[in-house]
Amino acid sequence: MTEKKIFMSTTGLGIARAAFSYGAGWTLDRLLQDIQVNCLVSDPLQTGAVYAGTSGDGILRSDDHGISWHNIGLRGADVRALAASPHDPGTLYAGTRPAAMHISHDGGDTWQELKSFQRIPWKWLWFSPAGAPFTAYPLGIAISAVDPDVILVGIELGAVVRSADGGKTWSGHRSGSLRDCHRLIAHANDGNWFYEAGGTGGGAAFSKDGGENWQQHKAGLDRHYGWAC
Repeated sequence: MTEKKIFMSTTGLGIARAAFSYGAGWTLDRLLQDIQVNCLVSDPLQTGAVYAGTSGDGILRSDDHGISWHNIGLRGADVRALAASPHDPGTLYAGTRPAAMHISHDGGDTWQELKSFQRIPWKWLWFSPAGAPFTAYPLGIAISAVDPDVILVGIELGAVVRSADGGKTWSGHRSGSLRDCHRLIAHANDGNWFYEAGGTGGGAAFSKDGGENWQQHKAGLDRHYGWAC
């Protein structure tokens, strides 16, 4: 039967895949159980394509909605964040630990490091409190809904930085955003709006000008540690 709804989640080791088919109900499968999967992203331009970032096994790709997987590069890397372009088929971004950014223009067949990411101001102050060896890493990548060159990257822990030229150059930390970034998303069709969840006191932040400047509104929040948005 045709699967009408599919949900996937990382579980630490492997992923859980829940699928709903009319007439058959829900099925749950646990896949990649010998692999540490850190992040998942679906490709908005290729039906069935899903990518998984791992620790040590690089980036895995599925072309059948998460049923089967194969490696597409960065083998040996600790991949902590992924994003698939909503504009350019085959363009992918990957954030690795220690903090670095990589890009592919061919669906992951080949990758190159965005070396300018290493020259971000005050990058040497970044660190992760999540555990030894305390090296920072990207944990959120968001691409503008209207401009393929505008990319936001959030670091645990250090900064939210912005590129306006597809990753050729990067800004320093964007004012008002949370330095301990846990999640970044772009509005689905309005290129002005970006959202962040983080853990440096505010819990949440948002931008109304394409990620240039950010605001935090703490009023109404019953706690101030954000993880997802």
